[in-house]
Amino acid sequence: MTMKHIDEYRDAELSRKMVDKIKTISRKKVRLMGVCGTHTMAIFRSGIKALLPETITLLSGPGCPVCVTAQREIDAFIKLAGIQNVIVATFGDLLRVPGAHSSLQKERAEGKEVRIVYSAFDALELARKNPQKEVVFLGVGFETTAPTIAASLIEAEKRNLKNFCVLSAHKLVPPALTVLMKAEGVKIDGFICPGHVSVIIGSGAYLPVVEKYHIPCVVSGFEPADILQAIYMLVKQLEAGDAKLENEYGRAVTFEGNEKARQIMYQVFEPADAPWRGIGTIPGSGLKIRKEFDSFNAKKKFDLSVPDSKEPKGCACGEILMGLKTPPECPLYKKVCTPGHPVSPCMVSTEGTCAAYYKYHT
Repeated sequence: MTMKHIDEYRDAELSRKMVDKIKTISRKKVRLMGVCGTHTMAIFRSGIKALLPETITLLSGPGCPVCVTAQREIDAFIKLAGIQNVIVATFGDLLRVPGAHSSLQKERAEGKEVRIVYSAFDALELARKNPQKEVVFLGVGFETTAPTIAASLIEAEKRNLKNFCVLSAHKLVPPALTVLMKAEGVKIDGFICPGHVSVIIGSGAYLPVVEKYHIPCVVSGFEPADILQAIYMLVKQLEAGDAKLENEYGRAVTFEGNEKARQIMYQVFEPADAPWRGIGTIPGSGLKIRKEFDSFNAKKKFDLSVPDSKEPKGCACGEILMGLKTPPECPLYKKVCTPGHPVSPCMVSTEGTCAAYYKYHT
């Protein structure tokens, strides 16, 4: 037996023990939301839902950055691709997200310059190599990616790369949790908080939600044993009538988070109201580029105004992101909306709830 097999055996054994512990203490019916899209995919891939007692319902939340990108933001990305002498640099997940009338993938097929990159610094290098063109990086993501994108703008300023800019559609996680707690019809008893985001913002960022709404929050890692441990910690609190902030992912997340990363992020960005797909505008939930970096702000360089567009008729993406519905309850799921012909980003993104259901749910 190799070390890999030994580790897998140990993880499986630990997971089995955690499931037994959960079943032993679980009495009340509870609804726990995994905020992070990576958690959603890990839960489905590992079959965690099938292992839990019927008393526990797992919900998927608005933790997929591509999924929560509003329709008009997607349409602005597509409009940008049609501007002459512009190279659009983007993460691959955005390519197939449908806008009102097109997608970045379709624009690319028609000859527009849309390039897939793996980081903002790849886009910065594109700008250096293409001085006659404007390279625009599409800034989509939560607090995890925002610091690196901010760092790319700081570097662009140092290098005097005037042909590089960012179109920011960043979102912040804590304000979304507050909206979920206030939303009509949403019933959440505890949050499994995202690990990657929490590395930056720290577990302490969720304390206001815990205290204001008396709801337990547990920051979790991404291995099955991590997620099961987080579920156990939440169930234990709920059975005892407690509402505390706990950190299961202590090997990576601290209470304070990464202060240096946040300093870089807020050197370039500042909080702003932001639209979330299917949810609406959430105050202070986005990041806009500060005036000091206006020369690297795509919104200042180009006219990216687009007509208001409605969500695709019948699409339940917004309700799915809020835990109000599951993908099978959407009338388009597996009928009109499939991975080959997606209607919404929830079916496109590798972290999307609909994509996870389609791939793993039986």
